[in-house]
Formats: sequence, C-alpha cells, structure tokens
Amino acid sequence: MALFGKKKEPKVEKATAVSTAPKALATDFNLASIIMHPRITEKAIALNDNNVYTFVVRRDATKYTVMAAVKALYNVTPVKVNIVNKKPAKRHVGSRNRDKHVAGEKKAYVYLKKGDTINLV
Repeated sequence: MALFGKKKEPKVEKATAVSTAPKALATDFNLASIIMHPRITEKAIALNDNNVYTFVVRRDATKYTVMAAVKALYNVTPVKVNIVNKKPAKRHVGSRNRDKHVAGEKKAYVYLKKGDTINLV
C-alpha cells in the first residue's frame, strides 16, 4: 500500500441558488456624462451645414462611446465619428509675456446622414 493511498469520496453537486440579476456589461455607464457640451465656434457652425456636429467629450471617451451617447441623447444614428485630442499648452499673454496655461480637451466630430439634424440651440 502506498503512503498516500487514501480513497477519495465521490463529489456530490451542491444545489446553489442561481441569481437572476443581469450582469453589468462593459457598456453600462452614464452616457450623458460622455458628451460634456457642444462646441459652438465659427468652424463648427459651418460644418453643421454638412451634417457634421462638434462636441467636447471626456478624456477617456472613445468613438464607440461617443456614438452610443449621441444615439441615446439626440435620437439620431451617427454615420462616423472622428476624435481629436487638443493637448494642453502654455501661451505668452500680455505686454510682459507672462505664461498662461491653456487646458487641453478632446473633441468629437459626429457625422450624420442626410436628413438627420441635432438642435443645439
């Protein structure tokens, strides 16, 4: 007989309660917090004629989260989303060229199909 030759008992499956609560998906978050505000500049207003809308979005936003947020908030389906990072910078200001810190931001250009519009005002 071997040293470790103890007989093992057969495993009995235990009855466990199955939870019916849905599991959180990767897309379960507040879509309203993705888009911070629309970006209203001369260039953005000129792009509105071509069904392109510009928004300032969170730093951790992706094209897919912006697309889902626009679909949920404005009830339109985006065709394409481009994202641009504007890096923070220092600028010379005033007559003595003092340094001023300009904060960076993330912009999203949302392209809609013809006929879809977003009322930003």
